[in-house]
Formats: sequence, C-alpha cells, structure tokens
Amino acid sequence: MTVATGTLVLAGTPIGDLADAPPRLAEELTAADVVAAEDTRRLRRLTQGLGVTPKGRVVSYFEGNEAARTPELVEELIGGARVVLVTDAGMPSVSDPGYRLVAAAVERDIKVTAVPGPSAVLTALALSGLPVDRFCFEGFPPRRTGERLTRLREVAGERRTLVYFESPHRVADTLAAMAEVFGGERRAAVCRELTKTYEEIKRGPLGELAAWAAEGVRGEITVVVEGAPETGPGEIGAEELVRRVRVREEAGERRKEAIAAVAVEAGVPKRDVFDAVVAAKNAGAASGA
Repeated sequence: MTVATGTLVLAGTPIGDLADAPPRLAEELTAADVVAAEDTRRLRRLTQGLGVTPKGRVVSYFEGNEAARTPELVEELIGGARVVLVTDAGMPSVSDPGYRLVAAAVERDIKVTAVPGPSAVLTALALSGLPVDRFCFEGFPPRRTGERLTRLREVAGERRTLVYFESPHRVADTLAAMAEVFGGERRAAVCRELTKTYEEIKRGPLGELAAWAAEGVRGEITVVVEGAPETGPGEIGAEELVRRVRVREEAGERRKEAIAAVAVEAGVPKRDVFDAVVAAKNAGAASGA
C-alpha cells in the first residue's frame, strides 16, 4: 500500500520591499494546510501586506524549536499535508531555519519544492561590482575573535568572491579582521538595507571599509569580498608572507605549521617563508635596540 505524502514548500519572502513578493507566495500561504514561520508576528505583517489570510494552521519554526518541531511537521507531510515554510526574509534554510526539515523530508521521500524569491546573497553580489562568475557563500562569521580569525584564515587564499552575512553590531570587528587576514587593500562591498528605503552600498578596500564601519553601521548587512589575487611562485612579497604567518600564529597555529601552510598557499618554498620571518624578526629586534 502506498503511503500518501504531502509537499514541503520552501517559500522565499521579500528581503525588504514587499512589492518584490512573487505572486505564488500569496497563493501558497493561502492554500497551505500548515504554515511554519520563523516569526509568526512577521508572518502576520506579511500576509496583511499581501492581502491574504492563511486557511491552514500557523506554527512557529525557529532556531529554538527547530529540532523538536521537525518530527511534527514530517508527520503532517506523511499524512498528506502541504506545508509551507517561510523565514523572516529570503529563502528558508540559507542561514535560516529549514535545513533540518528539508533533510528529514528528503529522507522520507517526501516531495520538496520552492517558491523562488529575493536573495540577499545574489542581490549583494550583483550590486558589489566585484567578479560574479565564481563565488562562495560563507554565512555568518563566528562571533568570537579567535574563531573568526581562524575561519577567515581558512579562506584567505580562496580566489572566488566571498559573500557573508553579518550583524550591524559586529560588522566593524569583522571588517577589521578581514583587513588583517586578507589584506587592507582587498576590495569589498558592504551592502546595507538591500531593497529598503535607506539602501546603501559602500565599496572600497577592506582597510577603508573597516575605518568607515568603526563609526557605526545600522541595518541588515551583507558583505562581499574580492577573491584572492592569482599569483605565481615568487610573486608574493616577503612582507605579505610574514603577515600571513603572523595571522596564523595569532589564530593558534605553531610557527612551523604556519610557515608550511603559507608556503603551500603562496606557492613558494618553505625556506623562503622561513627566511622572511627570521628577517622580519631580526629587523624588529634591531629597531627596538
């Protein structure tokens, strides 16, 4: 006997301007048997703005109850329900609740589909003025300084354009860390309040953006960073090699491992990196004498 199953619908919601909502969003919210919302109050404002009223049951589905609520929603789906999942903005499961439910539905062979909607990642990338042919999304950087530096160090040599989300309260520290790890001259763009009234795109070298953000930044933030430049063997200067070793050491790596990693990353012999570090150390000792 075939078990009837429903459909899980991941519904993208506007990231700012309500007029960006796709027509299907209103249809799905109206017809759903269950609407699982990251914030039911925001859902209410959304449905009022769209002029619709969900006929089905509305439940909360956020980080705090995601693990417990997922089995309940899977049972609804197995029973034939059409479950629509929405988050506060953008596409569910992209740095938002949803991944657990999608994975659980896929495991039970339940149909999963989507209502495509606005994306802060793609919007910021397109507006940044940086290369868009190859990119990677890194989500939110870690909150703790050491963990943040470690994560950034892992992608310091990444040649694809990098896209991050960040809190307005931490964006200044994150940009400063990016300038330290990637280099202050690496190009970037800070995209604030996308599609909203006070939308702002601030472009420039990471060092300048870090200084600008230190004065305070408000709103929803997406940061786009240029990928590492393509460099051949011997093209990276001694000063840059030393800087990369220092960043790794500050993140907790031993000097020997840091030198070896930088050598691989830069495509130069370990001896060249070692000599650069020793020379810098001797120069620092001489100037302090």
